[in-house]
Amino acid sequence: MKNSVAPINILLVEDNPGDARLAVEALTEGKITNNISIVQDGIEAISFLRRETGYSDAPRPDLIFLDLNLPKMNGKDVLAAIKKDSELKRIPVIILTTSDADRDISATYELQANCYITKPVGFDQFFNVIQSVENFWLTVVRLPK
Repeated sequence: MKNSVAPINILLVEDNPGDARLAVEALTEGKITNNISIVQDGIEAISFLRRETGYSDAPRPDLIFLDLNLPKMNGKDVLAAIKKDSELKRIPVIILTTSDADRDISATYELQANCYITKPVGFDQFFNVIQSVENFWLTVVRLPK
């Protein structure tokens, strides 16, 4: 049963259609009603967040899931742009990527990522990780308005 709180706006920045589909499925089966927007590259993510070209009516996300390995503009550059922008910097950014490299983990925390998750390979593990992230970030944590 879904919670009766206001829906949460989530931006998923993911270029892999399979991973995006799994994340959306896990998020829509959770306890919270979510409005999920998906963009497939870093430049599109920044345009969406700044409500530029084609995104003038885009909802302001309450939470961002960000892949690092993106075309056009990588996830680290997107994260840096978000955290430098006074209008966007308070939005929690969850890094969700295939990389488990220490340099990527350190670099994203230096850029003020709110957490770093390496994508599990198996369907069930991926699904469980997304749902546990949703449970923590959307039911335990208080997000800024």
